Amino acid sequence: MSNLVVDVGNTSTAIMLGDQVCHVDGGFEAAAAVAREALPKAARIHYVSVVPDVDDRWRRLAGEAGKELVEVEYPRGLELEYDYPLPATIGADRLCDAEAAVAIYGAPVLVMDFGTALTAAIVTRDRVWQGGVIAPGFPLMRDYLFERTAKLPRMAIGSGTAPKIGKSTEEAMRFGAIVGYRGMVREIVGELRRNFAEDFRLVATGGFAAWALKDIGLGFTVDETLTLKGCDLICSRN
Repeated sequence: MSNLVVDVGNTSTAIMLGDQVCHVDGGFEAAAAVAREALPKAARIHYVSVVPDVDDRWRRLAGEAGKELVEVEYPRGLELEYDYPLPATIGADRLCDAEAAVAIYGAPVLVMDFGTALTAAIVTRDRVWQGGVIAPGFPLMRDYLFERTAKLPRMAIGSGTAPKIGKSTEEAMRFGAIVGYRGMVREIVGELRRNFAEDFRLVATGGFAAWALKDIGLGFTVDETLTLKGCDLICSRN
């Protein structure tokens, strides 16, 4: 019997049972409805979250269903070394990304997660997590422009391509978002390679990864279920 793997993010919740994956918008109630349908087929719940406000609600759901809930929490179930002053403060989703990236793709690896925020972390050849990068993600860029300006619209993101040049406000924003964002990704990758003199394998995950990295020419492997895989891996070791 497979475990029900739950990844609670700021924008959506991803739920995996076996090879079936569902991404749910709409907060806890919507995600819980999906989970309740799947729970009779699950051995236990493997759980990772970056939204502390809903954690107790998921724990109660597990208790009501008579299922054990195992959470990703440093240092339980981790096999990498973490060269970081306060490793317990590392986001649980970032632990999942790193552990899964090394287990599946090996080290050295640079893993980037394209979600509400853009995060990057590196694991060197000696299997040591050295630290990371946090930058605004596409949703934060889009929302900030909309909320902090009087005339700019809320731009649709996640599909389409950059125009040659903006011929409307929407096109100008799309050019800035896509081309500018890819430039930021290239600079982050280049700087980390220079800083550590490693030829990292590049692995990406998150809802905007495939769109953001299309035609970027850096050789990323996009694994959309990397965080879920890492959560299942870590929790299974406990």
